[in-house]
Amino acid sequence: MTYSLIQLAPGAYDLLLGDTIVASVVRSGLRQPYTWTAELLEELPKTERPAPFREIEHSFPSLEELCTWLGQSAVKTNNRGTASQGD
Repeated sequence: MTYSLIQLAPGAYDLLLGDTIVASVVRSGLRQPYTWTAELLEELPKTERPAPFREIEHSFPSLEELCTWLGQSAVKTNNRGTASQGD
């Protein structure tokens, strides 16, 4: 299965694995450099966490790096532009 991100608002996404929302992705910080955090919705035991999640929460310096970590996940935005680390 593959991951996809669905934008809820600027800097906030649902993270889907197949058709199931498994995590949230949010941007923190008022200015660059931002931190992007992916956090599982359930505190699953390590053996039950979907790959590549080793922890409940992982942080990244850009949305692009987070997407690469997920295996080049698809990003669906709700704006006219494309997703970027500063959206």
